[in-house]
Amino acid sequence: MPEPISILDGGAIQRALTRIAHEIAERNEVGKEVVLIGIQRGGVPLAHRLSTLLSSIWSHNVPTGTLDVSMHRDDLDRRAAPNVQPTVIPFDVSGKTVVLVDDVLFSGRTIRAAMDALNDFGRPKRIQLAVLIDRGHRELPIKADFVGKNVPTAPSENILVRLSETAGGDGVVLERK
Repeated sequence: MPEPISILDGGAIQRALTRIAHEIAERNEVGKEVVLIGIQRGGVPLAHRLSTLLSSIWSHNVPTGTLDVSMHRDDLDRRAAPNVQPTVIPFDVSGKTVVLVDDVLFSGRTIRAAMDALNDFGRPKRIQLAVLIDRGHRELPIKADFVGKNVPTAPSENILVRLSETAGGDGVVLERK
């Protein structure tokens, strides 16, 4: 198996998140209407990091939640028992701008499932999508509003995002099979 190719190191991830936070702030003039929801698992630490960055930009706390989409996926019948993670949304999403946060955007199916799951918690005014990596290969008409890095990949390749909160260090690598 070939060696993984480094796409982003810790510094590059931090710069990408800082840029995304500023883009979110520019696009959403009323910061008090914005909430962040990280998609389990990779999106959760990224949502918390973005919340910290946005809180310093807007000078107020930005509510952050977590969302598990396992039971809303359209491939549930093709997978073994799903590894369900907690969903914690300690605020009302109705009338808010919800920024869904995930680590990698690929087919778009996870985001579709996230939007379905989000409906269980209210009716947001608007949903925006922030991802660290957009690798292409969409199967659904879903596009990220905020992207850290576009990484064109082959369908057989894999993107691995490692974050210090879960893996002991920050980095994004491309694995070729």
